[in-house]
Amino acid sequence: MMKKLIFIALLPILLLTSCVNSLDDYNVNSKAPSKVAPDPMFSYAQKVLADALNNVNVNTNVFRFYVQQITATTYLDEPRYDMTTRTIPQALWNTIYASVLVDLKEAKRLVSEDKTLPDAVKNNKIAAISLWEVYSYGILVNTFGNIPYSQALDIDNPQPTYDDAKTVTLDLLSKLDAALASITPGEAGFGDADIVYGGDMSKWVKFGNSLKLKLAMVIADVDAGTAKTAVAAAASDLGNLITSNSDNALFQYLSSAPNNNPLSDDVPPRSARRDFVAANTLVDMMNTLNDPRRPAYFTSLPDGTFKGGKYGFSNVYAENSTFSAKVVATDFPGDFLDASEVNFLLAEAVERGFISGNAEEFYNAAVTASMEYWGVDGAADYLAQDGVSYATAGSTWQQKIGNQKWIAMYNRGFDAWTDWRRLDFPALVKPDAQGVPEIPKRLIYPIIENTLNAANTAAAGAAIGGDDAATKLFWDVN
Repeated sequence: MMKKLIFIALLPILLLTSCVNSLDDYNVNSKAPSKVAPDPMFSYAQKVLADALNNVNVNTNVFRFYVQQITATTYLDEPRYDMTTRTIPQALWNTIYASVLVDLKEAKRLVSEDKTLPDAVKNNKIAAISLWEVYSYGILVNTFGNIPYSQALDIDNPQPTYDDAKTVTLDLLSKLDAALASITPGEAGFGDADIVYGGDMSKWVKFGNSLKLKLAMVIADVDAGTAKTAVAAAASDLGNLITSNSDNALFQYLSSAPNNNPLSDDVPPRSARRDFVAANTLVDMMNTLNDPRRPAYFTSLPDGTFKGGKYGFSNVYAENSTFSAKVVATDFPGDFLDASEVNFLLAEAVERGFISGNAEEFYNAAVTASMEYWGVDGAADYLAQDGVSYATAGSTWQQKIGNQKWIAMYNRGFDAWTDWRRLDFPALVKPDAQGVPEIPKRLIYPIIENTLNAANTAAAGAAIGGDDAATKLFWDVN
């Protein structure tokens, strides 16, 4: 009888363990899987890049300062272009290499090895990953110059060499062509895991061509032949470009953490800190032009006017305009590439003789698209002003397009900084204070790279003319 009771007592244990090969099977953390599907990795790469470009934390993103969209109230390191007190270059470098590009590389490997995917779907997913890689590398190469590229992301090579920036750029354009050629618009992509386009591959075609137009125009002053060929190909069918706001490449944030727009974490009302106000440089120009986007961009003073703080100097928060309620909303989308930018690029392409068309019409379409995106009326009246009209707004097309594109690129600090370096407009000047360097033309290489990959980093600095913020990148020749 005792033996029977012991057997009955042990029966549940025997049943529970009968499906287990060994006790090791119990030592599994279900919340930390050993394998990750490619879809969430692609989503994460989109989000990390969106966060990097949209946050306003001075430890990670200072591009709005460099183009004088905002200025500080108290701490003047950033508006006076200090890159070493905080590890700003390191933050961007690590974010894109160690988070975005590593995840994209692994996602691409997993998709490639998935034998259950139809070829068209597999090609579409790989193409979307490739386009996001190109966008990400484009930020790096147009920020630092020469960068690790051909030897990057290799865990067995912690000291990669740096590739020539122009060589990288030309390879990115080739990768764009290959990705675009492999897309089948009617087939599926990443679906809901694609936060930007929801898996709509026809929109990825427009994104890819628009990105090609954008990257090619960066090298227009130094390699007009290559730029013209790429621009003409990208613009051969305007229906394959982002010329309507319905096709904008936007990252839709949510209203609650951790998926809210990170800018909202560092400004009122979510934060008690009052570190940032609008810069007088931008607000003064918009005031002069009676720009109807001001209420969408900035808060107004009690009398209904808009005022920017003096750029590069201490300012009183309550006495100046700052980010509008629209911009600080937790669910305000991040903007990677939009119709206004593309239409400005098309206007520039006409002026350079890269494509046929009417530059003024593209310019007007760009300004109108910006107004529509920000939800304001009055584009026609705005464009009719002497200071805005394409016929009278400036003595050169660079001035006309550069000034208006700068206004339209509000809250997109990195892209506005790139265009300012390309077009040399608006005519920004550094703060008139002792010891302030010139407005940065690039970020210096991260300090840790000079430690862990010293020889290659030093060689890269020497190759571009010095690892200095004043060193112009290869395409910045004017």
